[in-house]
Amino acid sequence: MPNSLKARDKQVIWHPYTPQKYMPDPIPIVKGEGSYLIDADGNRYLDAISSWWVTIHGHAHPYIAEKLYEQAKTLEQVIFAGFTHEPAVRLAERLLGVLPGHFSRVFYSDNGSTATEVALKMALQYWWNNGYQKRTKILAFNNSYHGDTFGAMSVSQRSIFTKAFDEKLFEVVFVNAPAVGSRQSAIGPAKGREQSAVNSPEVFAGSQQWETIPWEEVACIIYEPLVQGAGGMLMYDAEGLDGLLKKCRQEGVICIADEVMTGFGRTGKLFASAYMSAQPDIICLSKGLTGGTMALGVTACTHRIYEAFLQEDKLKTFFHGHSFTANPLACATALASLDLLEEKSCLNNIDRISRQHQAFAASLAKDFPASTKNIRCLGTLFAFEIVQGKDGYLNTISREITEKALARGVYLRPLGNTVYLMPPYCFTAEELNKVYDVIREIMVEMA
Repeated sequence: MPNSLKARDKQVIWHPYTPQKYMPDPIPIVKGEGSYLIDADGNRYLDAISSWWVTIHGHAHPYIAEKLYEQAKTLEQVIFAGFTHEPAVRLAERLLGVLPGHFSRVFYSDNGSTATEVALKMALQYWWNNGYQKRTKILAFNNSYHGDTFGAMSVSQRSIFTKAFDEKLFEVVFVNAPAVGSRQSAIGPAKGREQSAVNSPEVFAGSQQWETIPWEEVACIIYEPLVQGAGGMLMYDAEGLDGLLKKCRQEGVICIADEVMTGFGRTGKLFASAYMSAQPDIICLSKGLTGGTMALGVTACTHRIYEAFLQEDKLKTFFHGHSFTANPLACATALASLDLLEEKSCLNNIDRISRQHQAFAASLAKDFPASTKNIRCLGTLFAFEIVQGKDGYLNTISREITEKALARGVYLRPLGNTVYLMPPYCFTAEELNKVYDVIREIMVEMA
């Protein structure tokens, strides 16, 4: 029909991460219900990637909706410079109580990219405030992705995501992440990306690449702990990262953990940083923070960082903020999401999904040894590469897989030839098994 939602959409909307020429018709979604997305024709799709990794409790959760409604009747928004409110204070108190390490302050923003921007500015200004103007270099990992704003792009590896802006991004020292190792459930023989320079055996702390770094000039290091998400769900070693963080601490370097994706149970622990003994000075949170209901970002820091801004010189104020900083509605939904996350049933589901992933990984490696590689899982994360065409985001096989999966009632959105699962924690064993079956059917079809 001429006035259908998809037709109207194509006249006025510019969708993210979508080539505009020959763009397929968007699917009108009219309802979310637990593990499912439901379209205008009544088709139901299991959301196997939590709608870009955010809906950790599923769609339209009644408890979160109730708390959102209650807050909306009381206070929907207030400027956060000079005012405060109960949801913001209570959320900060609860987060500081569960975050790994010794964090003392919470700074609110709007999303993962802004949480990263805040962290970088905090770290750089820390040294400026303390009179160390030469501490300006930033370390980041190859294959990293930290967001789409300019600071976040600068600390992300130069790639197709940044190519048009590379000349405008500030200089960053990129190094390899620690090698694949103890904290990853890697299935089958090592091949594919594990053998590349991305995960070479020379990347442990204390190796040659770290010895060449002018540590006295390094302000901070930013990293995605254990899993590089948009870089291809690359999983790396906890022991190696722990060694690197200890080295950074010895050199006084500020450690920034980007847990925007890995936070709130994704890796099997509440935060991926909990796998290491050395903890970050700054941590970035978003995505699952509100259960996917509202946009909210958090940057938490230790007292060491905060203390650098406790000065009489007003020029050393942290001049940063957003219109919707600590939005009461978003804070209320985050509190509700934490309530659900701390329930024993949710924690049990995370453990069960992890065990199901491990069993499926083993069977997939056994049944499709020639067409799959680098099968891996950690907590509720599962990923592998399809051996077809060139590795990378531009591999067009992703669109084919998405279409085949949607026809079978499952929503997948591969990163090029990297197929991954990141289901909401409400997924039942039967729902997850259906997703596995669909992947198997697609693999057979494409063989």
